[in-house]
Parts: sequence; C-alpha cells; structure tokens
Amino acid sequence: MTCETLRFVLGDQLSPNVSSLADLDAASDVVLMVEVADETTYVRHHKKKIAFILSAMRHFAARLGEDGVTVDYVRLEDQGNTGSFREELARAVRRHRPRRVLVTEPGEYRVRADMDSWRDLVGVTVEIREDDRFLCSRAEFARWAGDRRQLRMEHFYRVMRRRYGVLLDSSGEPEGGKWNLDADNRKALPALVRPPAQPQFDSDCETREVLDLVDRRFGGHFGDLLPFDFAVTEEGAELAFDHFLQCALPQFGDYQDAMRQGEPVLFHSLIALYLNVGLLDPLAVIRRVEAAYRAGDVPLNAAEGYIRQVLGWREYVRGVYWLKMPDYAETNALNAQRPLPDFYWTGETRLNCLADVIGQTKHLAYAHHIQRLMVTGNFALLLGVAPKEVCEWYLAVYADAFEWVELPNTHGMALHADGGVMASKPYASSGAYIDRMSDYCSNCTYDVRKKAGPKACPFNYLYWNFLIENRARLEGNPRLAMPYRTLARMPEARLAEIRRDARAFMDQVTGAAAPVDAA
Repeated sequence: MTCETLRFVLGDQLSPNVSSLADLDAASDVVLMVEVADETTYVRHHKKKIAFILSAMRHFAARLGEDGVTVDYVRLEDQGNTGSFREELARAVRRHRPRRVLVTEPGEYRVRADMDSWRDLVGVTVEIREDDRFLCSRAEFARWAGDRRQLRMEHFYRVMRRRYGVLLDSSGEPEGGKWNLDADNRKALPALVRPPAQPQFDSDCETREVLDLVDRRFGGHFGDLLPFDFAVTEEGAELAFDHFLQCALPQFGDYQDAMRQGEPVLFHSLIALYLNVGLLDPLAVIRRVEAAYRAGDVPLNAAEGYIRQVLGWREYVRGVYWLKMPDYAETNALNAQRPLPDFYWTGETRLNCLADVIGQTKHLAYAHHIQRLMVTGNFALLLGVAPKEVCEWYLAVYADAFEWVELPNTHGMALHADGGVMASKPYASSGAYIDRMSDYCSNCTYDVRKKAGPKACPFNYLYWNFLIENRARLEGNPRLAMPYRTLARMPEARLAEIRRDARAFMDQVTGAAAPVDAA
C-alpha cells in the first residue's frame, strides 16, 4: 500500500488544527499515531498522566476515523511495537511507502534532536512544521529577546497584549490603566469562602481499557491511578473550561495565590493539561475570558490574572525553553548539589504544607502554581537540591508537565538555577509567606513563629541559611539588599545557631549535608 503523505501526530498534538494535519487529503494520506514505551518511562510519569495521554490519544484517533481519515494507530502492547518514535516511524514507512512524512515540531528538545535524523533513517523527505498552536513562534520570541541578558515576562506580556488586542481600551491602553494587576491577586482565603466542586468525567470503555493497561504496566510509578476523572476529549475539555468560567473565574483573581489544606484546586481552572495536549485552543480560551469581563461577569483582576497566565506566562516559558536549550538544562547558578528528599515521592513528612501538597499531587497529579513555586519549589531551593533532581520530579508528577513548560518554571523560577535569566531574584521565603497565604501552619508539628530549635519551622532557619550559603552569589542583588542587611546585623551566635539547625535538618532529610559556607 502506498500513500501520498504519512502524517505523524504526537501525543501532545491532539488538535485537528495542528499544522501536520493542515492540508490533509483523506483520500490519499495516512495519519500515524503511536504509543511508545520510551515516552512513558524516560521519567517515571505519574500513573494518571500516562492514562490521560494514552486515553486522549485513542479518543482523538477515533475522532479522525469518524471523519473519514485513515489512521494507523499503534498501541503500547501491539505485537512488534519497538517502543520508540523513530523505529515506529521506520516501520510505518515500510508499511505505507509514503512519498513524504509530515510532522509538527515536538515540545521537547530531546525529541526534536532525534527528529532531525529521521530523514536519513526512513529514506524519504521528512517535513517538520512549526507548531502554530502557540501564539508566539520561536523565531518571534528570539527577535523579541534579542541580546537581552534578562528576559522579563512582564515586558513580553505587554507585547503580546498589544499584538492580539487583548484587554485594551479604545485608545489601545490596558483596561483599568495597568498592564498587570498581580497586586490584586494575593488575598488570603477567608475561612467562610468555599471553592466550587470540580466537574467529574466518567470513564468509557476505551478509558477503562487504558486504566487497566496502566495499572498492569506502570503500577510501580508515582501516584494514584484512581479515581480517574480527567476529560479525554475536546468536548470534555470544553465542559471543564465552561465550568471554570462560570463557577471559579469570578473569584480566581482575588485568591489565585491562596492555599488551603484539603482544597487542592480552589478557584483555579485545571485546564493546563488540556491546553498542553491540544484539546483546548489557547487563543479561544483567552477570548472567552476577555468576553466574560466585557460582559460584566468577572472582575478585571480575575480576567487579567488568568490571561496573564495563558497569553503571557505560557508563551513566555516556551520561548525561553527553545531559545536557551540545550545548555539551559545544565546550568546550576547556585551550585545546588543536595539530593531530593525521599518524602517528595512518599509525602511522609511532618512539614504539613509539604505533606498536603505532595499528598494531593500523588492523588491528583495536580497542584496549583503557588503550591509548586512557594511550597515544593521554595523548599527545594532553600535546601539546595540539585536542579536535575527537582526538574525530574516536577516532570514526572504533574499531568500537565511537558519539558518546554516544566523546565523553565522549575529550573528558572523555582530554583534560580539559570542565574536570573527569568527572575530578578530567587523566590525564597521563610515560613511567614506560607502562613500568610494558607492554613497549613495551624496544623503543623512545627511552629512557624519559632526561629530556632527542634520545634521551629524549618523554612525559617533554612531561609537564612540559604542566604548565608549563597552570600557570594546573591549579596550584590539589589532586590535582596534588605535581608542581607538584616543578616549583617545578626550576632555570630545567631548565625551559628542558624547553621547548626540547618545542618541537623539537612542531615535528617537528605542523609548528608554539603559544607555550609562561612558567614
């Protein structure tokens, strides 16, 4: 059998508008989709994440088939499955003898590097098309970045707002007179405010088959497989977004930085995983949020805060990733070398904030951005964990994690491993921030008010120890001038106490402590 074009669709490209399908001829072309072992195990992905992607792939392939498209779909346990993209493409080329292969560029550098060798492997033209589901191309981002040493999201975000005409008044200026309403997005959650229940999606026969497969083959991976209630189709993803617009977005702006024990989602959308595999279109999401504001259904700080995440942050981190890879992943500006504590995988820790966030991550494959940045990320930063270990954890445990979005968020924002390319200072804080934005501390073994000793919140002395260890690297940062002035006024006995408490705790949770720099 000979086909004109073999169109290779990857598992995070589940959109009929993806560039590899743009000029599809159902009469002469074949769409290839493959489930391969390499992609399920290059990190030990959360069981829910594997199940979500495989089920979404199968449903997308079925939709294409219903539209009259010939789909060559290779399942994970099909006989002869070689387990890799390149070898499955080679087998498909032998089956279909196409004149050419078309594929949309992947979201991860390692796949793109491999893709460059596919033409020599299969012996036919392999056309790699740009992924135009994103709103800023790699070339456009590179032009914006120019020779800037520091790439600030805020400046990029303004360019994108103007380019797409989003939340602008009649004179072309930002609605409300400000580009960024982040200062209005930091309220703690009052005890009487209750978040909406999340929509639940029942599993059909196809999804149940996938769940059985994941349970059988990946039972040793991190996380709980059940209950599984993600949407796995475009229609389900749209319903999830509709629910957010109506039930959560009106209060998202006020409480997007808040945390509450036992309430993992609060007023967040939980749609990043759908955006990242193609089940939702980012520009359509942005336009609907803007329309809700203009209709008077949501306040400006909610609409702007959410649009900033999609039009600003999401596009920005992708731009940074492709601009800086592969060297970006190897940077370690703070020379962090300690191992990741085992409790990141078990959730078994007396630190209540970490136990709650890791526990919900294990259960849901989800935590919202402040939990990721200011709890698990902040703790790893203060502890001085090696960036590669932290990045592997984030990539493995979250259903929405693909390297293009995970690596800059973790490596650059949470760990400051890029030396300030993304953030003007490390996002380090003591327990006071967590106490202000959550109820975690009221139920913790440790006392957030204590600064030293076995009962003190470890975030407190780890924060000052972090500044001590990194004094040579960070003391000249103007945004850290105040804490370093405070550190300079501390008596030697207090500095020794900080180092002693930090070393004892690090020995306990990592099994070894790297040398502590002199104060």
